[in-house]
Amino acid sequence: MALNPEELWHRYKLIIIGLVLAVIVALASVVVVPESQQAVIVRTGEPVRVVNRFRPDRDFGQTGAGMIARIPFLEQVVRIDRRVLDLDMERQQVLSNDQQRLDVDAYARFRIIDPVRMVQTAGTEEWVAEQLKPILTSVLRQELGRREFSSLLTAERGDAMENIRAGLDRQARQYGAQVIDVRIKRADLPDGTPLESAFTRMQTDREQEAATIRAQGRKNAQIIRAEAEAQAANTYAKAFGKDPDFYDFYRAMQSYDATFSTGNGESSIIMSPDNEYLRQFRGRSR
Repeated sequence: MALNPEELWHRYKLIIIGLVLAVIVALASVVVVPESQQAVIVRTGEPVRVVNRFRPDRDFGQTGAGMIARIPFLEQVVRIDRRVLDLDMERQQVLSNDQQRLDVDAYARFRIIDPVRMVQTAGTEEWVAEQLKPILTSVLRQELGRREFSSLLTAERGDAMENIRAGLDRQARQYGAQVIDVRIKRADLPDGTPLESAFTRMQTDREQEAATIRAQGRKNAQIIRAEAEAQAANTYAKAFGKDPDFYDFYRAMQSYDATFSTGNGESSIIMSPDNEYLRQFRGRSR
């Protein structure tokens, strides 16, 4: 004889309740941790173990992610992102070493490498980011305050970013975080008079630099010309010492060329054949 649901409930009520409780306990005992997260198991307020902890030497799929067991209702699971997180700094005005006020936009990228410390000191990644924002602002002000505005347009900008990253990383370690990178998105002068004066000063500096380069070039040209003339004079002296007649002939030909081959052909030069200047035309029988 079949029992209706009401009779079935009254007869097997304890068994049904026990099965439901067993299913609830079984489901509460199993937690799924994906590859993108690491989990801290907290028992009575104290971290007892970490699942899928970030390790740079572990390949994807070998970090311990997946289904894990816990003591239901006694152990809590705090999930923490294993991926690289962004930290955006609000636009700040920074004073450079050459007294230029700069509007700076910067950002940092970090990840949680010590989840237990993070749970103990911060609790969540969002709280870590909130703590790092004023630190990033402070470190940025200190580093850019030691540098001139023009250095941000050169290779020195990379050195400044590395110093800022290292300073922020030291502070982030106390929250279990590692700062991977810091970058300046924009570093502009405020609109108006400061910008115009900065452009004028930069133009003046470039003009002074160009004038210095030109002066150095003229100096080097004079030195090279003097050395060449000295070398030529030395060569002429050696040639005169070896063959005075040839040297005298060569210099006379240069003089004739400079005298008779210039002009527009409308001038006349009248000289006596016995003139000493024309001795080379008479040959060796002088």
